[in-house]
Amino acid sequence: MSWPSRAPRSKKTFSTARAPLLRQSGGLTVVSIVGVNGTGKTTTAAKLAFAVQAEGRVALLAACDTFRAAAVEQLKLWGARLRVPVIAGASGADPASVAHDAVSAALARRADYLFIDTAGRLHTKHNLMQELQKFTASSPNSFPARRTRRSWCWTPPPAMNALNQAREFHKAVPLTGLIITKLDGTSKGGMVVAIQKELALPVKYIGLGEKPEDLQPFDPAQFAQALFEE
Repeated sequence: MSWPSRAPRSKKTFSTARAPLLRQSGGLTVVSIVGVNGTGKTTTAAKLAFAVQAEGRVALLAACDTFRAAAVEQLKLWGARLRVPVIAGASGADPASVAHDAVSAALARRADYLFIDTAGRLHTKHNLMQELQKFTASSPNSFPARRTRRSWCWTPPPAMNALNQAREFHKAVPLTGLIITKLDGTSKGGMVVAIQKELALPVKYIGLGEKPEDLQPFDPAQFAQALFEE
């Protein structure tokens, strides 16, 4: 199967162009990592911070998954390991309040990126999706002049379930991209083609292992080749 060297990103074409992480020029870029439980959001947030630091940028992490046991401690351990400051609140703290404090800290330190780890939630639970809408609507209010970038952290589940998840999360919050995690397992994430076709969401990164450097920029040509390998 041949892939054109350049293709427009639309609902009809799976883009072959790389989609780097967006950055707010001259200010703070906030990236909220959202998705269902077990997709590796906490680990991915830390890996993203590591990736931008390797490019000479300043990154902070916000521990806004205040409901999952040990989620805050997990992010703090990653932060200590990677030397990335982590802004956290007390156990059970309001996620929007933690995000507000994290934004203030990031602006004070003149950070380039703030990566927000959010609580996992099932896309079929209406009340949980409403909570996500409230969080994403309230957290940017403390910095109205700044743009918020959000990425949905996605682990390839059963085919149709993945597409349904993408639809519901995209309906709840304005997603700007996908991060396909755990591609070192048996799933190769072929449903991402259908998701990109329907929702026109660019794929930013793929996760290929547990090490910080295992989060790699998405290469469409390599991904397409892997899908057809035996």
